[in-house]
Amino acid sequence: MSRSSRIAALERAARERILVLDGSWGVMIQKRGLTEADFRGERFAAHPGQLKGNNDILCLTRPDIIADLHGQYFAAGADISETNTFSSTVIAQDDYHLDAAAVRDINLEGARIARRVADEWTVRQPSKPRFVAGSVGPLNKMLSMSSDVNDPGARLVSFDEVYAAYRDQILALNEGGVDLYLIETITDTLNCKAALKAILDLEDEGLEHLPVWISGTITDRSGRTLSGQTAEAFWNSVRHSRPFAVGFNCALGADLMRPHIAEMSRVADTLVAAYPNAGLPNAFGEYDEAPHQTAHELEDWARQGLLNIVGGCCGTTPDHIRHVAEAVAGLAPRRPPQRPRALRLSGLEPFELA
Repeated sequence: MSRSSRIAALERAARERILVLDGSWGVMIQKRGLTEADFRGERFAAHPGQLKGNNDILCLTRPDIIADLHGQYFAAGADISETNTFSSTVIAQDDYHLDAAAVRDINLEGARIARRVADEWTVRQPSKPRFVAGSVGPLNKMLSMSSDVNDPGARLVSFDEVYAAYRDQILALNEGGVDLYLIETITDTLNCKAALKAILDLEDEGLEHLPVWISGTITDRSGRTLSGQTAEAFWNSVRHSRPFAVGFNCALGADLMRPHIAEMSRVADTLVAAYPNAGLPNAFGEYDEAPHQTAHELEDWARQGLLNIVGGCCGTTPDHIRHVAEAVAGLAPRRPPQRPRALRLSGLEPFELA
């Protein structure tokens, strides 16, 4: 199946039913009990510094594990699985002293692994095609916030550097065969806008257009992203890119995320997606919410017409996704509202001039 055919199938499936994303990658990789040698492989055997904990590098050193995890989530009922490239930019990977060539290879191989497994499952179950989302995660440096409390203008990185880092990642993911881009766990909207500009510029230069899914993060009970925006202000900031889907993930469990998804469902004239954590972490940093609990919360959202895409973030497993997929099966997807034309702007708060 060509990529254009896959994208058409994705858009058709989104009109017909609630789509299911995969769950956590970090918790599943941690369960493997991998050693430093697993992360190094042959290619990075002599690399300076520790590589253990750099889950993305497993695309190169333990591709068997990554392929197996994609398969587990597809077997659980996921329609979409994301590439294991959450931190695969030269900025984020600088913590591990990896160069641009290694970062490009992580993205390229991460996309190829996911593409191969998705195609295998599509052949196995033609009535339920599987799709690959290229994971474009947050950075460890922010454009919207100072890195020095004594200097409001201080930044550890420039917009041009963030733009270039995301541009390289997008190129490799596209070449590897992803069906859409998932800009996720967005804490800083300006970082996100650099990624969006990279995508739009590359398409203007002739790169094949792919759908874009934007997923922000409400960091706590304040109801704001880390860079300070409310849900509606965040939407006003990114709406110009005409995303395939928008929503939230991470930081909160389903019970605390619900009001923010409800607000996004009210204002966004596109698909709305949510993939919360399995509750909040306990004192040991572990997640205790059982699969049926997560599924019950998300089924309620779906019945209230809030969702088009649903999945899981930190702490969720293939068993969580299996319960979620079963819970939303047969439920009608949300219909995006037709909002009246108005001037809508954003800072930390939304502004609308009818």
